Amino acid sequence: MTLWANKAAGSSVSLHGVTKKFGDVTAVNDITLELPARKLITFLGPSGCGKTTTLRLIAGLETASAGRIMIGDTDVTHVPANRRPITMVFQSYALFPHLNVFENVAYGLKNLRVPRPDIERAVGDTLALMGLAGLEQRASSQLSGGQQQRVALARALVMRPEVLLLDEPLSNLDAKLRKQLRQEIRSLQQRLEITAVYVTHDQSEALALSDVIVVMRDGVIEQVGTPEQLYNEPATAFVAQFIGDANLVDATVENGGVFVQGYKVPYSRPVSETGRRVLVIRPEAITIRPADRLSEGGGLPGRVLYSFYQGMSAEYMVETDAGRLMVVDSNLDGPVLPPGQPVELEFSARGMHLLPAAETSPRVA
Repeated sequence: MTLWANKAAGSSVSLHGVTKKFGDVTAVNDITLELPARKLITFLGPSGCGKTTTLRLIAGLETASAGRIMIGDTDVTHVPANRRPITMVFQSYALFPHLNVFENVAYGLKNLRVPRPDIERAVGDTLALMGLAGLEQRASSQLSGGQQQRVALARALVMRPEVLLLDEPLSNLDAKLRKQLRQEIRSLQQRLEITAVYVTHDQSEALALSDVIVVMRDGVIEQVGTPEQLYNEPATAFVAQFIGDANLVDATVENGGVFVQGYKVPYSRPVSETGRRVLVIRPEAITIRPADRLSEGGGLPGRVLYSFYQGMSAEYMVETDAGRLMVVDSNLDGPVLPPGQPVELEFSARGMHLLPAAETSPRVA
């Protein structure tokens, strides 16, 4: 079977007890995971967490030290990379500098000895899909960064893969172009109904793109879920801080209420365990007011350490008895509060989450 012969839509990917060691270093440690078909799944985590190694194991560019890797119902653990129904887009684009756009995209099909008319049709269709029609004869060295990345995507998509792997494909682009291309990648994945596995350390990229996010740390999986699940219900302090911005504060649970420094926060979920816990508070879940405009019933007092004007919003760091809290005022309707300003903080029920009792400290590595 060749990639070109494959007509199927995206396939699922599953890892069963997969471990990868490099000498005495365990890069991936006993991972078991099901990646659903025709979805975009993102591996997210800091440098050295094992996400790229996991991607390379799926691609066949690394060999697992233990465990099995399945694509659909096929065990590909010992199948070489060029025989797997997978293509990969690299961070560096990896275009051939001596070939023009057409030749770069056609390269894989030529190696499979696909008839020339079929190659021309497939390459033409794929370049049109990527917005590159008319650039067939352009040298790769004459392309912008965004165009080079589109050519790299076209070269992968023209092979009709069951699974498309993307290893930090946008990291070399400027912020505006990254946002545009991530929207294009998401649109293409949904239109073509392929399975895409994406690696990034950029949390905003993961939240914007993904059906499912796999958060990794030190070679193991911290949590798997939708972007909404991971943002609203992080399982650990590490996930809370890695998915978006988060304040982690010591809290006390008693008589069904949640208290921070004696201030009862409006926590809306039922709580049964009593004692000390860690409360995740998202910056946008906090309302900040000058102390001379205290609301009835009061709030958590504090003082502005510094502030940043962001156009329609403002960001603050506020010193309180519960520690330093980041606050985002998303509905800025007046001047930004200056450093030193006494303030009161009130919390919204939406944007707070109690971590399990085992998470006893807000300090995270």
